[in-house]
Amino acid sequence: QVQLVESGGGLVQAGGSLRLSCAASGRTFSNYAMGWFRQTPGKEREFVAAISWGGGITYYADSVKGRFTISRDNAKDTVYMQMSSLKPEDTAVYYCAAKLGTKSMGDGAAYGYWGQGTQVTVSS
Repeated sequence: QVQLVESGGGLVQAGGSLRLSCAASGRTFSNYAMGWFRQTPGKEREFVAAISWGGGITYYADSVKGRFTISRDNAKDTVYMQMSSLKPEDTAVYYCAAKLGTKSMGDGAAYGYWGQGTQVTVSS
């Protein structure tokens, strides 16, 4: 089992920045690829970003490329997502997730472990 706890969400004005963190426990964190997803009420969960177990491979949704940066610190069992130039349409609950291997890193169905989510609200 892998337990994931997100933090860092909040209310920010458009154009501002936030850094989300996801702390992992339970299994060897460095074995897992990590992803960030988001969801708004009435919409399907959306892929945001993912990073391989060693950090050498990253993927981003087109909607966040150039604005969001995913990173990880395996010594701290934590994955981060720095979000800049935030827009109102970035408002959502953000979830981190963990999976073994690097296939299908953009597919939420491939992830076996999920956090409880953290709310990000961007005001216009």
